[in-house]
Amino acid sequence: MKMQSLLLCLLLVIIAILIGFSGAAAAKCTGSGSDQTQPSKTIVVDQNGGGNFRTIQDAIYSVPSGNNEWVKIVINAGTYKEQVEISYDRGCIFLEGKGREVTTIEFNASDKTDKSATFSSFPDNVIVQGITFKNSYNRFWSLADAAQKWKPAVAARVYGDRSLFYECGFVGFQDTLFDVMHRHYYKSCYIEGSIDFIFGNGQSYFTDCVINATVGSNPYGLMLGYVTAQGRASAADTSGFVFKGGVLYGSGEIYLGRAYGSYSRVIFYGTTLSATVTPEGWGAWSHQGNEGNIFYSEIGCGGKGSDKSKRVPWMKTLDEGQFEKIFGVSSFVDHDGWLREHPLANTISLP
Repeated sequence: MKMQSLLLCLLLVIIAILIGFSGAAAAKCTGSGSDQTQPSKTIVVDQNGGGNFRTIQDAIYSVPSGNNEWVKIVINAGTYKEQVEISYDRGCIFLEGKGREVTTIEFNASDKTDKSATFSSFPDNVIVQGITFKNSYNRFWSLADAAQKWKPAVAARVYGDRSLFYECGFVGFQDTLFDVMHRHYYKSCYIEGSIDFIFGNGQSYFTDCVINATVGSNPYGLMLGYVTAQGRASAADTSGFVFKGGVLYGSGEIYLGRAYGSYSRVIFYGTTLSATVTPEGWGAWSHQGNEGNIFYSEIGCGGKGSDKSKRVPWMKTLDEGQFEKIFGVSSFVDHDGWLREHPLANTISLP
C-alpha cells in the first residue's frame, strides 16, 4: 500500500462529488412490494450453464446504465475466477451467493491497490450476501517467494455509499479489504489477512465479524502484522472503522491498527481479542508526533489480548454511553435510515 493509494482516494472523493455520486446525495432504489425494497428483476449466474449467464461480469453488464431499481443477481455455487467490477452507473444491485463457503470470486493479482482487486464496487446502493472474495496472491508463502517479498493484493474494494455485506468473506494477505470511502456496513463477515488488511478512508461498521490475522503463516516469523490502516485525514473527516462484537484471532504478532491518516480513527467495542494482539495494540506509523489527533479506543473487549495495561498511552478512553452516542449504528452510519431500505432489511438484525 503506497501513498498514491491515499491520493487516489482523495481524487475519487472529488470526482464523486462533481458527478453527483456523493453519499449525501445518494438516491434511493425502487423495487416491487409495498415497501419497494424487493428486487424487480432476478438474474441467475451459473458457470456450468444453468442460468442466464456463465460469468458474474456479464450479468452485471446486463444491468442498464442509470439503473434505479433493485436487481438481484443470484450466483450459484462455484469458484468464479474473474475480476468483477460494478461501475458507477449501475447501482441498486443485490448480489446473492449460495453461501461464503461455496460461492467464491477468486483472482490472483498483485499491483497497486487500485488495480489488483478481485472485486470492485463503485456505485451507491450495493448489497452483497453469501459470497467470498479472494485474492490468492501471496496468501500462502514459500521460501521461493523471499526475493519478491510481498505486494498489495486486494480482494475487494468498496467505494459507493450505502453498501452492505452480509455473511461474506474477504480473503487475502496484504490489503485484503480496501474500504475506500463513504458509509458501509459489514455484518457477520469473515476477514483474513496479515498486513493492513482492512484499510482505507471508509466510514464503516463491522458487526459480529470474524477476523483472522495470518501473519504467523509466512516464513518470516519475526514480522509484525496490522489489522487496520484507517486513513482519516482531518478533524472534519467523518470516516472511521467501528468493530462491534465479533472475534479477532490468528497467529504471529498483530497490531489492531496503524495510522494511515493523521486523524486515523478505529474503535473496538465488545470484541474478543486473542493473545495474538501485541501489548502496545496500536501504532502511529508515519504520524509519530501527531498521536494526539489519532483516535483509537477499546471498550468492553474480552479475551487474552484485551489487557490494556501496556497499550500506547495516547489511546482514547470512551465509556459505553459515549460510544453509543457517537459510534452507535444509527448515529455513525445510518442517520438517514438506509439500513432499513434494501432487500435484506428484514433478514439482518439491526439495533
